Amino acid sequence: MYTFSPAYPTPEHATAADAIVDHFAGQAGVAAVLLTCSCARGKATADSCLDIAVLLDSSLKPAARQAIESQWQAYHDEAPVFHAMQQVGRFSHVDLDFFDGRFTPEDHHHGWTTGADAFELEVGNRLVYTAPLWERDATYRDLQAMWLPYYAEALRAERLAMVRHYCINNLEHIDLYVERGLYFQAMQRLWHATGEFLQGLFIAHRTYPIAYDKWIHEQVVDVLGMPDLYTQLTSLFEIERFESAALAHKAVLLRNLVADYFVP
Repeated sequence: MYTFSPAYPTPEHATAADAIVDHFAGQAGVAAVLLTCSCARGKATADSCLDIAVLLDSSLKPAARQAIESQWQAYHDEAPVFHAMQQVGRFSHVDLDFFDGRFTPEDHHHGWTTGADAFELEVGNRLVYTAPLWERDATYRDLQAMWLPYYAEALRAERLAMVRHYCINNLEHIDLYVERGLYFQAMQRLWHATGEFLQGLFIAHRTYPIAYDKWIHEQVVDVLGMPDLYTQLTSLFEIERFESAALAHKAVLLRNLVADYFVP
């Protein structure tokens, strides 16, 4: 069973989080303030962002939401606590997002050359890999009850088939690009297909992901419990000679993994 514990990498991160809670707690229209990403999972360093998600009432009017967002931006720009946090690391700043708890696949475009979409990531990073810092009521818990342990089976089957279709399409282009000497495009297709493989892998296992371009070891080994698969995934990007048939060979290996792991 994968477990995690929130932890701040510096006192400045902790103080900034407290200031954010003080700002939003009790504000009309704000249902919860959530710690997300690496701080929520205790993986952050001094260079890490302080990632915060603010859950708003879904009935909030656009003007009221805009007012909340504008007030936050003004507070962030003026409060010394946030400037102090920016001094502790090269990229240590507040990354704060607002959301209203409505998760819809249609809001996440998945195209022929885009790679994995972010629908499952959004749900996972809002409702699973988070630590509530403040809650006004049961809104956040009700959302978790609605979406966890996973979304509806019919939607899952539909999305697994869709992701597989796009993944295979990317893989089938790789040998054609290799034949034409377009090795960087072949690599991009392999990269997109790998992201789609991870997306489909998590859908197949009814588990929400964290990311498709980082924390791969944590997700495949610790969350899914598949250390052997992780070794196979890393080998996809161990290429001795870039301008060769190696990328086409890697595409075959990844397609075999799709066949093995995209189980309905």
